[in-house]
Amino acid sequence: MSGGKVWAVGLDFTAIDFETANGFRGSPCAVGLTKVRGGRVVEEASWLMRPPANHDHFDYHNTRIHGIRSEDVAGLPRFGELFPEIGAFIGGDILAAHNAAFDLGVIRSGLEVSGLAGPAYEYVCTVMLSRRCYSLVSNSLPFAAEEAGVPLVNHHDAAEDARACAGILVDIAARNNANSIAELYLSLGLELPRQDAFDPARDGLSKPSIAALSAGNSPAQVRPFLSGWPEEGANPLPNADAEPSHPLYGQTVVFTGQLAMARPEAKVRSAELGARPESRVTARTTVLVVGDGFVASDLRSGRLTGKARRVLELHDRGQPIEVLSEGEFLQMVGGHAGAAV
Repeated sequence: MSGGKVWAVGLDFTAIDFETANGFRGSPCAVGLTKVRGGRVVEEASWLMRPPANHDHFDYHNTRIHGIRSEDVAGLPRFGELFPEIGAFIGGDILAAHNAAFDLGVIRSGLEVSGLAGPAYEYVCTVMLSRRCYSLVSNSLPFAAEEAGVPLVNHHDAAEDARACAGILVDIAARNNANSIAELYLSLGLELPRQDAFDPARDGLSKPSIAALSAGNSPAQVRPFLSGWPEEGANPLPNADAEPSHPLYGQTVVFTGQLAMARPEAKVRSAELGARPESRVTARTTVLVVGDGFVASDLRSGRLTGKARRVLELHDRGQPIEVLSEGEFLQMVGGHAGAAV
């Protein structure tokens, strides 16, 4: 984060990125942290760790993405043992994460299954800000980092991803002439979201943790690929009481390709979070979720479904629409299977 940028003297925060061992978000195996003061990186930290007990199996899909294996963390402290150090590094800072619903969820679920208390955090989602301030067909971390002029060589290295997230936030603040997170959110007409404190003696578990505990220690089962057209299912109405800070809230979502999650279930999940699922790409569409193993880099290689090509055409004509991999979608909804963002 150097060059011609004008540094915002009050732009203080800590960027965070987790990698997980499996599809349960409470299975962190690595974390990267970047502390920013006055718009400049002043300190960084990263740890490999064993996920919480009974949630420490490594799924092939996750390992293929980040390269971390069970033997790489054997004998290392578990998340619960490391959290005091992680929490001390964060201190009272606002947290920034690229797809904050996932990374804040990792903290919450990791604490829940470890039986530990944790503080409240105000946080910033750079996916949401990228969507608001850039005009990209994908707001995945590599695309947003490129737009921000931030180097990102080893995507899914937690330390490098946290540093890239920090750079994106600094760039977006500079583009909006904001000298602090509060000023940035005020200029965009947004409210800073907050994750409440957690006390295991007082608070119930979140839905992802309940599901993981119900499943026991067995790895999540991924639905096998089925030939033919996927069942489309009904289009449920969006949940009016959903959290407005979630990246799917208020979006009109269409699905294409084979998903590891049944498409009707994906529609229900998105509607619960305030999205409006539909069955075909139209002028209303704002998000297309692509299955078939699609990752954001496929937008450059041309390995796309017909719906995805239609989205690119609409984006080129000025329609604010973006493409998500199924992995990104699953991170947002707290579902299973590894996620590539």
